[in-house]
Amino acid sequence: KKLGIDMCYIAFDVLPADLPDAVLAIKSLNMTGVNITIPHKERVIEFLDEVDKEAEFIGAVNTVVNSKGRLKGYNTDGRGFMRSLDEAGISVEGKDVFIIGSGGASRAISYYLSEKASKLSLFDIDKPKAEGLVNDLKTIRDNVYLLDDTKKISDSNIVINATPLGLKSGDPLPLDPALITSDKIVYDLVYKKTELLQEAEKKGAKTLDGSGMLLWQGVLASQLWTGVEPPVDVMRQALM
Repeated sequence: KKLGIDMCYIAFDVLPADLPDAVLAIKSLNMTGVNITIPHKERVIEFLDEVDKEAEFIGAVNTVVNSKGRLKGYNTDGRGFMRSLDEAGISVEGKDVFIIGSGGASRAISYYLSEKASKLSLFDIDKPKAEGLVNDLKTIRDNVYLLDDTKKISDSNIVINATPLGLKSGDPLPLDPALITSDKIVYDLVYKKTELLQEAEKKGAKTLDGSGMLLWQGVLASQLWTGVEPPVDVMRQALM
């Protein structure tokens, strides 16, 4: 509306079994594009006509653009995450970064973080999944390591929760808050102030939730759909 473009943004609940039909509907209903979220980011790739090279490496798509019936997948999560760090005045240059989780969101942010950080460590209770991500990253980077315990965050400057833990009330914490010190930055990709972030604040650590990443991935997705930069402040207000 602010840009004078006749478009609307609507959320649809799509069951895994209905994903092929939902993707087909993008063409049938002549949608400009869609955002894709959990649990469809990885599987949707098989139903698209083309995938951007970064999204292909990441192995997950969060944005689809419909160009005359041809669907192309992109991933704006990683770049959106990095923009949120820039906005918060946080640089990862030369920093040690620790990520908990190895799903689609972790794959997206680790692709960009490993380019800037001096060291990137990953942990997941699903060790084979984490090993797969680390091995993929090692084909383009030499600063990525697989760790078998969250207790090893002591040397890290930035700690990131890339798991869904904290999304629901009563979820266990992804790590022991006793390991957090005031010199760390704790970023939780969940879109709210989780118990992890509250505990980190008590320790004097700088904290960020996933709302910044949500905003900036949306800004980048909107640019892909419309070709123009959207009003960031209006989008920020809409998320509040």
